[in-house]
Amino acid sequence: MTRKAVALISGGLDSLLAARLVQQQGIQVEGINFYTGFCVEGHTHAIRNRDRGRVKRNNALWVAEQLGIKLHIIDIVEEYKDVVINSKHGYGANLNPCLDCKIFMVRKAHEWLRANDFDFIITGEVIGQRPKSQRKRCMPVIAQESGAEDLLLRPLCAQNLAPTLPEREGWIERAQLRDFSGRSRKPQMALAGEFGFEDYAQPAGGCCFLTDQTYSVKLQDLWDNRGRRGYELDDIMLLKVGRHIRPSRDFKLIIAREEGETNFLSGYRHQFQTIKTVSHAGPLALVEGEPLDAEQLELACAITARFSKGRDADSVELRFSDREQDSRSIHVKPLAADQIEADWIVA
Repeated sequence: MTRKAVALISGGLDSLLAARLVQQQGIQVEGINFYTGFCVEGHTHAIRNRDRGRVKRNNALWVAEQLGIKLHIIDIVEEYKDVVINSKHGYGANLNPCLDCKIFMVRKAHEWLRANDFDFIITGEVIGQRPKSQRKRCMPVIAQESGAEDLLLRPLCAQNLAPTLPEREGWIERAQLRDFSGRSRKPQMALAGEFGFEDYAQPAGGCCFLTDQTYSVKLQDLWDNRGRRGYELDDIMLLKVGRHIRPSRDFKLIIAREEGETNFLSGYRHQFQTIKTVSHAGPLALVEGEPLDAEQLELACAITARFSKGRDADSVELRFSDREQDSRSIHVKPLAADQIEADWIVA
């Protein structure tokens, strides 16, 4: 009887290697990837000029291709909100609920396993690699609170942990698993070489925006000024793009930094008030918040003009459009750099 395992595939090197270690023992492996909306890939890498040279691919799909396995991509955006907003085990350095996240994803994988008649779960965890979720004392917490218990196998560090059911039952030969620990990725890179993997996602890179300080500052600002902890998918996307400037609690500007961001933000022009420079080359800005009064509109236009080619001009013409796309021209003197107060700049 061929045993079947479902592997959590993030797209990183660890999940690639963990799945291959099990796969080479004759186990049928399929992958599962959970879409939270917070993954770095596929957004800023495709939008910003500085990232144009980077490979544009979904690394989870790429890993599945290297392994020759089926990948199930599951949208958990709505369910995942509770993990982010109400973190039971607390956050890491930023707004990353890493331990709660791992528990949640293993729980979802366990539900999938039971529904699809698979035998056990594989993750790429390594003891000591992540300060929040991969400490040795966290490993049993994840297994227990997810409900997976000893159906959860961590091939890269299994020899540092108690044998799981797949090992005890002889489905997996424990001696062929590894005893990796610590933050060094050299053992993984060496194993990748043994397996013949030369092209893989940056080993030390994370794929979640919630681990990023700048992004977390913008998310916290969103919560603080809305007076509630919550978000929609559009919020997640817009926090990834542009300069975020909040002159008051009433409104925030999201100002494109380059052409790619202008094109991206243009897709939201029917949902937001917008400001675009006309007389000089410059950015598109979205206005998030209540309809602007005359004083706020003049300030918003003066800030936007500051980031145009007319920053040193006496007057810049801009076009303001409301959500119904009624528009009008406005002429303002751009703000000088020292007129943009430091506490306006979110990130």
